Amino acid sequence: MPGRRWAAPVLLALSLPLLSPLNAPSVAAATASPTSSAATVPLEEINAITTQVAFGLRRPTAIAAPDDGTRRLFITEKRGTVRVYHPDTGLAQTPIIDITASVDESGNERGLLGIALSPDFATSQDLYLAYTALPDGAVTLARYRLDDARLEPLLAQEHAENSNHNGGQITFGADGHLYMSIGDGGGAGDPFDSGQRVDTLLGKIIRVDVSRSCGDLAYCVPTDNPFAGVAGARGEIWLYGGRNPWRFSVDHADGSMWVADVGQGRWEEINHLRKGRQAGANLGWSCYEGLEVFDQAQCRTGAAYTAPVFTYSPHTGGCAVIGGQVYRGEQFADLVGGTYLATDYCYSTVWALREDGSGGYAQAEIGQTPTQVTAFGSTPEGELYVVNDLPGGLHRVSFERAKPSCRIAYTTRAWGGGMTVDLTVTNTGATPIDGWTLRFPLARGQSVIGDWNTDLTQSGDMITAADAGHNRSIAPGSSVTLGYLVTHTGDASPPARFSLNRDACAVVR
Repeated sequence: MPGRRWAAPVLLALSLPLLSPLNAPSVAAATASPTSSAATVPLEEINAITTQVAFGLRRPTAIAAPDDGTRRLFITEKRGTVRVYHPDTGLAQTPIIDITASVDESGNERGLLGIALSPDFATSQDLYLAYTALPDGAVTLARYRLDDARLEPLLAQEHAENSNHNGGQITFGADGHLYMSIGDGGGAGDPFDSGQRVDTLLGKIIRVDVSRSCGDLAYCVPTDNPFAGVAGARGEIWLYGGRNPWRFSVDHADGSMWVADVGQGRWEEINHLRKGRQAGANLGWSCYEGLEVFDQAQCRTGAAYTAPVFTYSPHTGGCAVIGGQVYRGEQFADLVGGTYLATDYCYSTVWALREDGSGGYAQAEIGQTPTQVTAFGSTPEGELYVVNDLPGGLHRVSFERAKPSCRIAYTTRAWGGGMTVDLTVTNTGATPIDGWTLRFPLARGQSVIGDWNTDLTQSGDMITAADAGHNRSIAPGSSVTLGYLVTHTGDASPPARFSLNRDACAVVR
């Protein structure tokens, strides 16, 4: 559903310095200020837990929760139906909405893709759906009037050539306008050069006013949209340079936007754009993929690109980033308040990102979701759920605090184009470790040329360091040492995070 990429494997990467292509413009960072509600518990001490609460969904794609006191969740299914879940009565068998006659569900990525409830849903019973439409697969935004089961298409973007990269996330911002993502038109490598064009809605997040109509349009283009009234440009565009921004979210606490953009084959990325820096922002595709130049021909002199705040490469089994949202609930506010959460369709790790107060982001793997998660959703109170594609379930997300079972201390010695790194791995848990694998990402431009006391391999930016046999057992409170030698191209930064047997480790810096 989110777009299996055209190349396989996964890992995360560090929040890295901004790069520019040769003779190309600088990349502008997009950050937001920490909010006062942000939790302070170290991310390494948090475990994310999912509990399945509903079975029998058919390829669910999105979640919405009406703020009408009913405690319902609306869950879209790829075929064109919307099912209702209630925590007391479970999943209703009969869909509340059925638009299968209008939906093209051919291929893996077409279908009913997104849902958003009107801000006045409790009284109007209006909601909005994003889907690929019959007969031509156009990515379509429509209003659905629940009281009389009426579907009103509002906007359509042609998308006939390829079935992948449809986007389909829709949400309302605090400004009352509707935001929608549309992929770059599919295929591989941006064959239509959609990302950097502003005469098409492909590869964009758009912003429209669906509360009224203007002229021949069934909606209005807000006058403060960055390309409103610009000759040769689509006025609906809010930001551009996306490949397949399958899932994005707006943090209503500060107005910032989190955009998770599925990569081509080397980098998955998460972008964080603060309020006031979103209009006209350029996420870089297909000049950039992540922080690296992908297609120099698409790079424009004088253009400003917004750099992702988090990237990871697909070298541990991942394939597509699934963007979530910032936790703003009350139940776990002391643990993850103000923390952004995401996952990967294949790797299933829970990524946690939190602003560190100095312009960067703390980051950690804090657990695992079920396989093939396609979307996050939240209740009106801010508690989180996820749905997974196959076999099709709804899962409640909770969190607990637990001391890490491992601790990493390191020393580095850098010179010219080289660096040595010595690691001490301590078992801080209560049970022995018998066989271990340590995983961590390297900074850009680093390449391992030697190692000791470990069986180490590098795949992309990802390091997998396994025990060397003689040191496979680590008793509680005991440690093993290992190390490696790298060449570098200027960035001699040590790794920012480690996981031992997929458990996050505390890092002594």
